Amino acid sequence: MSKLFMFEKPVGMRDTLPHIYETKRNIKDQIENEMKSWGYQFIETPALEYYETVGEASAILDQQLFKLLDQQGHTLVLRPDMTAPIARVAAAKLLKEQVPLRLAYSANVYRAQQREGGRAAEFDQIGVENIGDETISADAEVIALMVSSLKKLGLKSFPISIGHIRFVSELFTQILGTEERASVLRRYLYEKNYVGYREHVKELPLSSIDKQRLLNFLELRGGEECLDQAGSLIEGEAGQEAIDELRQLFALLKDYGIDQYVKFDLSLVSHMSYYTGILFEVYADGVGYPIGNGGRYNDLLEKFGRSASATGFGLRLDFLLEAVGELAEKESVHCILFSQERRKEAIDAAAALREQGERVVLQDLSGVKNVDHFTSACAEVSFYVGKATNGGEA
Repeated sequence: MSKLFMFEKPVGMRDTLPHIYETKRNIKDQIENEMKSWGYQFIETPALEYYETVGEASAILDQQLFKLLDQQGHTLVLRPDMTAPIARVAAAKLLKEQVPLRLAYSANVYRAQQREGGRAAEFDQIGVENIGDETISADAEVIALMVSSLKKLGLKSFPISIGHIRFVSELFTQILGTEERASVLRRYLYEKNYVGYREHVKELPLSSIDKQRLLNFLELRGGEECLDQAGSLIEGEAGQEAIDELRQLFALLKDYGIDQYVKFDLSLVSHMSYYTGILFEVYADGVGYPIGNGGRYNDLLEKFGRSASATGFGLRLDFLLEAVGELAEKESVHCILFSQERRKEAIDAAAALREQGERVVLQDLSGVKNVDHFTSACAEVSFYVGKATNGGEA
């Protein structure tokens, strides 16, 4: 191997050192336990999937997919998200057993990066999918579970923005007429480039009234009052139905006692094209990206031959690590150092301590050059040196 690449990693890949690993493991454990307490069952899917199924259904940009060929010439992808693989499993094996399904996952996903830019190409994602329940209660449940999980981590402030993709689609269709025009505006919204959005709207060949509608659309943020404003901007039943769903959702979130975490943002869109209704993002202090997102996707399972409504969310473990801020405390370790003639005693002593639930490091003294440096990280130290005299410790 070239020495140039001996210590390098592919673009966007990360090493996780022990202390950070322990913190991530603690975060996972707390969230997993909370998800299980809400009746969600964990599932695993393979890291490799077929490009023509999960790869295309995932809604991740093609240039972000890691692709490779198997021995039969089929194109495979490293899973770019978990929603599409779980939809595949649900459609193939689980929906026939029970509906609705409450599934959870904790897994690595992979999205290729063109350049470093601080973005991870492999990251841990933990989340849930509620499949087969078309009610707004299901949307409220996954949001409430997300809030409960974040509170378990000790987070105090994590604002949640909620929108409705059908409202955006209906408004843009009414005013712009073509998908091409709508997609340009959606891109500005996704990038949160509101200056670019406004400048683009001013250049469109529209009436002054329609231009103002598009500009006023950006102001639809806040509490329930913005839903009244939204109703005055849009025509037709589909747009009004979307607003009504948001009203129902807010009433349910009040019942859960979590409405204080929520605000509406009717301009919210996603790069995940499979969303069909309510969608949301959650943020945390000191983190520059959403730490999680989710929403309703009622058409995705049709790509796998089954019709079923679904909703869910996913949280990014790397961003949660930033949000939590504090690394896990190092667990105390009992260190036992021994010389060769007392090796058996030391091994037996270590085994006894481990039976009591202790973490034990067993170290041959001949392999330690600086004993003080080695024992500085040990909570307790036992030496087994020379001949046994009075109970094993010297």
